[in-house]
Amino acid sequence: MVLEVAILNIKKNLSKDFELAFEKAKTIIASMKGYNSHELKKCVEVEDKYILLVNWQTIEDHEIGFRTSNEYQLWKSLLHHFYEPFPIVEHYK
Repeated sequence: MVLEVAILNIKKNLSKDFELAFEKAKTIIASMKGYNSHELKKCVEVEDKYILLVNWQTIEDHEIGFRTSNEYQLWKSLLHHFYEPFPIVEHYK
C-alpha cells in the first residue's frame, strides 16, 4: 500500500466552499481502482490549511489510473481553483 500526502493551502476565507466541494469530490476518488481510503484533516493552528491522506494499492493507481482518468478532470474542476499555492503531493510506504 502507498500513502499519498498533500498539504492543501486554501485561498483565504474559502475553506467552507472547499469543504462543500470536497464532499462531492470524495465520491470521485473513492470510486477509482486501487483506492483504499482517505482522510481530510483541517489544521488546528493555521486557518485555511488541510492535509489530505489517501491510501492507494500502488503508486500507479494514483499517478496513472487516477491522474489520467476522465474522473480526474472533474476532481480538478471541483478543487484545484481553491489551492494557493498548488500542493506538492508525495507518496510514502
